[in-house]
Amino acid sequence: MERLYTERLDIAYGERSIVQNLNISIPSGKITALVGANGSGKSTILKAMARMMKPKQGSVFLDGKSIHQQSTKDVAKQLAILPQNPTAPDGLTVSELVTYGRFPHQKGFGSLTKEDREIVRWSIAMTGMEEFYDRPVDQLSGGQRQRAWIAMALAQGTDILFLDEPTTFLDMAHQLEVLKLLEKLNLEERRTIVMVVHDLNHATRYAHHMVAIKRGTVAAVGSPAEVMTPEMLQNVFGIEADIVPDPRTGVPLCIPYELAGHSRPVQVAAASPVARRPEARELVAAAK
Repeated sequence: MERLYTERLDIAYGERSIVQNLNISIPSGKITALVGANGSGKSTILKAMARMMKPKQGSVFLDGKSIHQQSTKDVAKQLAILPQNPTAPDGLTVSELVTYGRFPHQKGFGSLTKEDREIVRWSIAMTGMEEFYDRPVDQLSGGQRQRAWIAMALAQGTDILFLDEPTTFLDMAHQLEVLKLLEKLNLEERRTIVMVVHDLNHATRYAHHMVAIKRGTVAAVGSPAEVMTPEMLQNVFGIEADIVPDPRTGVPLCIPYELAGHSRPVQVAAASPVARRPEARELVAAAK
């Protein structure tokens, strides 16, 4: 049995049910991607599994024990979570931020030990942030800032790392930078990584395991090849798409081409202000 799994998990915000009867297992030593449409419950599931939310019913189990019956400090020694768009106080340096990851291992208000400082430096080196050691976090680029936060999570010394949309608001180069770092942590450090991902092609490229969520329930689960199907895309995302193998890696890639249920492109209405413009009429005529 896997180290981390849920049983009959129900999650709600007040009276509004978000997740119903969720039963999933997270493969140890692998990268798992949670995918689904906006509002499907992906981030809510991540928070509940990381003990940031208390479920209405059911349990999250870590090493056979209910995670919500363990102390916050004990859980923080076993898993770390990087939420969406984390913010640091103005002027806080990279090294100061990363030291926060050592708090679960400290006793009382004790200062950093030699081991703590070594782990902080190792975490900064692992994420390629040495040259920014004393740089304020708010002076970093988006990709650098995200690497600094990942370094903090690494300093926590956990085997399991949760990330909620770690590439949000980053340009393509910085997205790849962050995803390659997570891949490195998984390959070299055997970290179990669970991340919410919007880009399906990023999920298939970097994850070993995928869970597709629709309205708080599991719509598909398995390897990228098993999950990434035209049927899943139509059911979960409401799109029609071709699935083609990546020419370099062979993993499935999604090429969306239509909203499900639409058989032809939407044309500009002739009576609209835009359509009355001469250039618009020329384009519509040329398209016929």
